[in-house]
Amino acid sequence: MVDMIPATEATDAVVPAGKLELTVDNARDVLKQVDDPELGVNIVDLGLIYEIHIRDEKNVQVIMTLTTPFCPVGPSIKQQISQVISRELDGVGKVDVQFTFNPPWDKDMMSEDAKAELGIF
Repeated sequence: MVDMIPATEATDAVVPAGKLELTVDNARDVLKQVDDPELGVNIVDLGLIYEIHIRDEKNVQVIMTLTTPFCPVGPSIKQQISQVISRELDGVGKVDVQFTFNPPWDKDMMSEDAKAELGIF
């Protein structure tokens, strides 16, 4: 049997009330607050988030794609990502959002929930 240490004892970090610890998993979770305005589904479930890195000085790098290379909402989504990560996670330095189109996005990258919400089977 493995002894479990409660999260409050496992870290010395003090996280301000209302903010989450800066981790890749928490960053991915808070990005579910950002919806693609054209589809009305969050960018995580759409499969648009490829990678999240936390660098020195607690800088966050998000590598993502858009549904098309000419998507007009790219700048708006980039701004929303920076805002939600800075607002929801403790101690964030800079947020760098980079777009890539390799591999290109397709509907198979979507979660089952997103496919159901959009009626894609």
